Amino acid sequence: QVQLVESGGGLVQPGGSLRLSCAASGSISSLNTMGWYRQAPGKERELVATITRRGLTNYASSVKGRFTISRDNAKNTVYLQMNSLTPEDTAVYYCNAWDVYDLLMRSWGQGTQVTVSS
Repeated sequence: QVQLVESGGGLVQPGGSLRLSCAASGSISSLNTMGWYRQAPGKERELVATITRRGLTNYASSVKGRFTISRDNAKNTVYLQMNSLTPEDTAVYYCNAWDVYDLLMRSWGQGTQVTVSS
């Protein structure tokens, strides 16, 4: 079983920045991809960004150029630097992990709330 500990959400003004972190532990020998999804009220969960163990990244078009995903493999931790935030980025952000077969390694947790508002 993989455990993921998310942190870094909160309230920020439009144009501001936040950094999310997600640390993995437990049965992670087959861990490959880590990343973030988000779900806004009344909307479906959507991809934000993912990164493989080798550093290959994938971003949603809506966040390209504003968000940066990075990873510290030694710490099994993934980071999401979010800049130029807009109210449309308001959502619950979920971290998750996929193994070398692209299988989800953990059920979706409670996530961390990001609210962009003046």
